[in-house]
Amino acid sequence: MIDIGVNLTNARFDKDRAEVLARSKQANISALLVTGTNIEESKQAIALCQHYPHYLYSTVGIHPHDADNAAKNFQEQLADLATNNCVKAIGECGLDFNRNFSSEVNQKDVFSQQVALAEQLQLPLFLHQRDAFEPWFEILKPYFARIPAMVSHCFTGNQRELQQCLDADMYIGITGWLCDERRGQQLRDIVPLIPLERLMVETDAPYLTPRNIRPKPKSSRNEPSYLPYIVTVLAELMGYSEQEIIKQTTLNSEIVFDLRANNA
Repeated sequence: MIDIGVNLTNARFDKDRAEVLARSKQANISALLVTGTNIEESKQAIALCQHYPHYLYSTVGIHPHDADNAAKNFQEQLADLATNNCVKAIGECGLDFNRNFSSEVNQKDVFSQQVALAEQLQLPLFLHQRDAFEPWFEILKPYFARIPAMVSHCFTGNQRELQQCLDADMYIGITGWLCDERRGQQLRDIVPLIPLERLMVETDAPYLTPRNIRPKPKSSRNEPSYLPYIVTVLAELMGYSEQEIIKQTTLNSEIVFDLRANNA
């Protein structure tokens, strides 16, 4: 299994990061993609990767929440960071009109520049979108055939949005949101529409702890070792075996993020 989205630089992992990674390996997770959300977090993600070569990889990017604080030369900074061998995608980038921690104008500008950078560097995009599907999709549309791959991280949209993403050949990242029948029912209903060759799995740790963990963990903090609980629900809903899902999502992630030689 490969967890394509882990916020491993988050302070909630500061006390026991090594133990978290040890449990991840025990859970048969062969690689983790550490999420970069701004310049500083991206640098920290790269530093972590250098401590755990051939196990940790990273993205570099500016999350829409951080768009207001992006430096004028952020594109150059990201391009410089992306020269590190462990960097496998540009992101987490996109639009978030749900919380609007940054202005919509700045979000669109910073997102557009990162999409252009992904094309320039020929790196995949690790994408965020919340309550902004139409403008998000419009920014991406000119680049569908010009960027190696696009991954809709933590997909929680509706059937129409899912179909548009699939028609654009995007990959769909599924998190523990799927394991929450209270707010994730819409996603549970449509996840069978995702072809296996377009599916990826991710914890988005420390967020979105799967609700199907038994016994319930003492801490609310999510971690990569919980990834199998997401696979279990996917298997139930999609009609595939857990092993089929593990095999194909691992292959998808290895191809998109160029991990095949590393994980051979």
